[in-house]
Amino acid sequence: MTQLHFNLNMDELKDAVMSSDLNALMKSVLVIILNEYMEKERDDFIEVGKYERSDNRNDYRNGYYERELLVSIGRLKLLVPRTRSGEFSTSLFEKYKRSDQAFVLSMLEMFINGVSTRKVKNVVQELCGETVSKSFVSSLTVKIDPVVRQWAERPLNVMHYPYIFVDALYTKVRENDRVVSKAIYIASAINKEKKREILGFSVDHQESYESWKKFLQSLLDRGLNSPRLVISDAHSGLKKAVQEVFVGTSWQRCTVHFLRNLMDKLPKRDSDEAKKELKQIFRMAKREDARELYQVFMKKYKGYTKYQKVIQTLDEGFEDAIQYMNEPEEYHQYIRTTNHIERINREVRRRESVIQVFPNHQSAYRLTGAILMDYHEQLQTKTKL
Repeated sequence: MTQLHFNLNMDELKDAVMSSDLNALMKSVLVIILNEYMEKERDDFIEVGKYERSDNRNDYRNGYYERELLVSIGRLKLLVPRTRSGEFSTSLFEKYKRSDQAFVLSMLEMFINGVSTRKVKNVVQELCGETVSKSFVSSLTVKIDPVVRQWAERPLNVMHYPYIFVDALYTKVRENDRVVSKAIYIASAINKEKKREILGFSVDHQESYESWKKFLQSLLDRGLNSPRLVISDAHSGLKKAVQEVFVGTSWQRCTVHFLRNLMDKLPKRDSDEAKKELKQIFRMAKREDARELYQVFMKKYKGYTKYQKVIQTLDEGFEDAIQYMNEPEEYHQYIRTTNHIERINREVRRRESVIQVFPNHQSAYRLTGAILMDYHEQLQTKTKL
């Protein structure tokens, strides 16, 4: 009987399958092919074929665990080979984003360090099998950490960024057997080509003037030129740091946050008209028109005791909240608020909240960096503002 022999380029086959547009009837075929690919990878890792004996083998087979893979035709349930030491890792899932890899790595570290919950253990067993060694975790960090750090420290002198957004969010990190709060500082920007970028991030102590100054200075050290405008909330330490680090840069107070603050100062009753008037001030395209409405509001309500708090707050923050009006009108809707960086924060929070408490500082840095790096790359594929 004639036998047919196929000489397949497994790498090309894997790439073709992963990007295929096949229909659901091919799922069973894909499962067979992908399982076989991973089996071959394990054989190559051990350097001994199945049922063969050798004193020069690298490891021993240790069965399989199930894992789902989402491809264009749906979810595939695969049998992933594992080895006794737990050091073998298939390359099939490398198409997972770095943020997914960093996410799993954070849970593995929790598992290894004995601070895992039942939920973490279940996820680890599902993704990696029951046996996870410290050397296996180390091998993953070697792959991910340098990539994240290289991106986070890349030079910033190849592009001018006229508008920069900065913000911080808090996370919990295990440190010296205690759970402490850490601040994640993030900077994004609109570059001269009217495209958004993420410039950098840092995981440090709680928000303060010193911490903000250190973070902003790190951007300058990477070659950043002072921007025209920095947009942020009204943290006093941040505002002071911006003025000292970025010489000649104006500071724009987020109008959304400022308006919320003003609304909180208004009387609880009979203030609907005042609310509309305040909102109208910041709908103006020209600063002269905004200042005129501001003066009208101040004169109208200055004689009312119950409006003194809102008048004082408006007076103190008005000029900082209209700095965006000094810029070309085409940018106004993009630079008057911190909405852009808050969307980035939500993406970080979505993944970070599952971890709840990071096992160490580096884990927090790694996952945050991987998420931001993936998000940054998505921004580069989008059109201009």
